[in-house]
Amino acid sequence: MDTHDWLAERFEEHRTHLRAVAYRILGSTSDADDAVQEAWLRLARSDSSQVENLGGWLTTVVARVSLNMLQSRKARREDPAGSHLPEEIAGGAETAGPEHQAVLADSVGLALLVVLDTLAPAERLAFVLHDMFAMPFEEIAPIVERSPAATRQLASRARRRVQGADKAPDADLTRRREVIQAFLAASRNGDLGALVAVLDPDVVVRADHAVVRTGAEPEVRGADAVAAMFFGRARAAKLALINGITGVVWAVGGRPRVVFNFTLSGGKITAIDLLGDPGTLAQLDVVPLPA
Repeated sequence: MDTHDWLAERFEEHRTHLRAVAYRILGSTSDADDAVQEAWLRLARSDSSQVENLGGWLTTVVARVSLNMLQSRKARREDPAGSHLPEEIAGGAETAGPEHQAVLADSVGLALLVVLDTLAPAERLAFVLHDMFAMPFEEIAPIVERSPAATRQLASRARRRVQGADKAPDADLTRRREVIQAFLAASRNGDLGALVAVLDPDVVVRADHAVVRTGAEPEVRGADAVAAMFFGRARAAKLALINGITGVVWAVGGRPRVVFNFTLSGGKITAIDLLGDPGTLAQLDVVPLPA
C-alpha cells in the first residue's frame, strides 16, 4: 500500500466523526461534506509524518474550515440554517445511509439547531466542540483566536442560550400555533390583509426541487408577494407537528405530499420552506393536529 492509499484509509476512519463535527457547526449536510473534503485536501498536501494525533489534527482543520464558512455565511447575510433544517435533518434518498444517520445521531434535532443558528460563529464553535465533543478549551482557543478563559466564556454564553431555549414557556409554543393557524385561515378565506399581518416584511418562501417541479417558484420574497402567493389557497393544508414543532402539511390519501416548515420571529412569519422531496418526507415525523 502506497502512502496516499494508507493516508486515505486513515482519513476514512475519522470521516464520520469529522462530518458530525462539521454538521453541528454548520447545520447543513452539504456544507459539512465540503468542510470534510477540504480537510482531506489539506491532509493530502501536508507532511502527515509530523502529525502525532491525526484525529485531533483533522478535527481542528474541520473546525477552522467550518468556522470560516460560518463567518462567510453571516457576512453575506445568508438565510439561517435553521430555515432549512427539516430537509437537512431528514436528508434525501442519497444521504440516508448509515453514515448519514450516525452524523445526525444523539438527538441533534430541529429545535437545537435552530437555537445554535442564533449564536455568533465563535460561540457556536466553542459550544459544539466543548459541550458536544469534549474538546478542551486550550485546543479550541487557537481556532477562535481567543484565550482559553475567553473561549470558556463563549461556550458558557452559548450554553445559557441553549438551556434557556429548552425552557421556553408553553405560551411561546401556543403563540406559534396561533400565528400559523391565522396564516392558514387567511389563506383559505382569501383575506389579504390578514395574511400580510402575520408575515414579516422581509419574509421568504423557498421550495425544494420536488415542489418546484410542480410549478412553484424556487424563492419568493416580501410580505406582499408571499401573501399573493397564498391568497385563496391552502384549502387542503392542515396543521401538524413536524418533528415535534408546529407546521403545516398537505397530504393526499393520508400521505404527506408537501410539508410547510415555518420560521417565526417576534410573532411574525419570517420564512416558509416547502418540502416535497419523497426521501425527505419519508424521514420526517409528521403528526396531523385536530382542526
